[in-house]
Amino acid sequence: MEALLSSTFAVAIAEIGDKTQLLSLFLAARFVHRLPIIAGILVATLLNHALSAWLGAWIGEWLPPHWLPWIVGLSFIAVALWVLIPDKEDDDETGVLRYGAFVATCILFFIAEIGDKTQVATVVLAARFDATTWVVIGTTLGMLAANVPVVYAGRWLMQRLPLVWARRSACALFAVLGITTILLPY
Repeated sequence: MEALLSSTFAVAIAEIGDKTQLLSLFLAARFVHRLPIIAGILVATLLNHALSAWLGAWIGEWLPPHWLPWIVGLSFIAVALWVLIPDKEDDDETGVLRYGAFVATCILFFIAEIGDKTQVATVVLAARFDATTWVVIGTTLGMLAANVPVVYAGRWLMQRLPLVWARRSACALFAVLGITTILLPY
């Protein structure tokens, strides 16, 4: 249960102001139907995060146990700093839009997640917990929790949420998680 809750919380926080939220806003503006966009986010995230969690679990098996709290803690601190860097919307991949909301969302979300902080967080969480399936479910729920509201109410949310403060809060939370992981190893 800790793997599920930690993964959901970590990814939902890391996703605030991320490029995939901008992508959600763009797709919601481009396509009328919201459910294919949400289904595309779900499928792309499950695939991307399952691969990431598998990698993290594999890394976790090969690392000496006393290294893991330091690697996980420092990774959380790196994600904390990374959250402060705003993402920009990428317009050069819009050729896939002709395939419809579901396919476009699957492709664009999968590509956008490669090397993204939520993918890195998934690798780190899977290395930390011996519950790869729960990490994948949790990170996927976190991704949906952060992006579904943007799909449904994106414009309204973006006008009212001060993203600078959201990023700073996310940074502080990840820094606390990192420091706690180092000082209070599991």
